[in-house]
Amino acid sequence: MTDKAEHLTPAQKTQLEAELAELEGPKRAEIVDAIKTARGFGDLSENFEYHAAKNEQGLLERRITILRDRLQRAVLVDEKAAAASSQVAVGSQVSIELDDGETMDVEISSVGGVSPDSPLGKALLGAKVGDEVVVAAPRGEWRAKVISVGR
Repeated sequence: MTDKAEHLTPAQKTQLEAELAELEGPKRAEIVDAIKTARGFGDLSENFEYHAAKNEQGLLERRITILRDRLQRAVLVDEKAAAASSQVAVGSQVSIELDDGETMDVEISSVGGVSPDSPLGKALLGAKVGDEVVVAAPRGEWRAKVISVGR
């Protein structure tokens, strides 16, 4: 996959580990049963249920591979040190004000938030309250002001 470190908070790592356990356990067994059942429907070359179950198995195995890779590359973020700093880091809850006055709350996280590798994540990392950041998005640059940083 990649050799790049995956910065995660302990809670984010736990969330990925729980998803992996679910996929490797009950979900994998469920798909094996679906394939076994579909084989009983006859000719495999024209058996939609069999091909659908095999496709689902492929998607599941790919997700398992991705999760294993992310966990293998995981580097835990020191939340206490990050909380003591006023800079945006992985795990930060950030409020920003857009050019039009609208505010937006985001969490810097590669698990269910704004990825630190995204244009917004890259622009925010290291910023402090009051800083104006320039986001180099695919559809053009835009600016935002950091209103608050929390954990």
